[in-house]
Amino acid sequence: MKKYTIIFLLIYALQLQAQSRADGITFLNRTEFKVGYYGNVFSENGLNLGIEYLWKEKEKVKEKKRGQKIITHQLLFNGSLGYATNFTNKTDNGLYTHYGLIWRRTSPKRWQLNLELNPLGYYRSFLPETFEVKGDEVSKVKFPGRSYYAPSVGFGIGRLRKGKRRSGWYLNLNYALRTPYNAGTLDILSIQYGHRFNFKKK
Repeated sequence: MKKYTIIFLLIYALQLQAQSRADGITFLNRTEFKVGYYGNVFSENGLNLGIEYLWKEKEKVKEKKRGQKIITHQLLFNGSLGYATNFTNKTDNGLYTHYGLIWRRTSPKRWQLNLELNPLGYYRSFLPETFEVKGDEVSKVKFPGRSYYAPSVGFGIGRLRKGKRRSGWYLNLNYALRTPYNAGTLDILSIQYGHRFNFKKK
């Protein structure tokens, strides 16, 4: 009986995959990847890699004198991973990741407005060579640094490139909190500029 159950599940999974391909709704068709620059107002600079997965999409048609104009609204799942360093003192290095939602509006002329909310965020700082003293012993600290909860919100603009692998660019202003930071929180204001890419099956 167990063998027949496994066979049934395999056939069912293949059927679902075939239906998904027939409808054109595959993971790659709903996903875009992004690569960009991350810059902090306080001279922190780095690289940001991300992924956007289309969750919901709605088109609104407006009748104009010159014909119909279509405005697209999207909700996307957002995930990002980045690294930043301070080139001035070379002591502030960090790895960060965040996850959330993006609301995007695309105008008939392909201009885009982005609102981003990332309630799940993590930042890990890395310190240079660090030692600790315990009594008369001095020892080297392994992987010195701290971890922070780091949610963020963002607002930005961009432009869509239809039918292109490099499907658009974006420029976002991002505000994040790092907590607990000493006795409170640390406010971080940064800009992100980059390009989105897709690998949709033609």
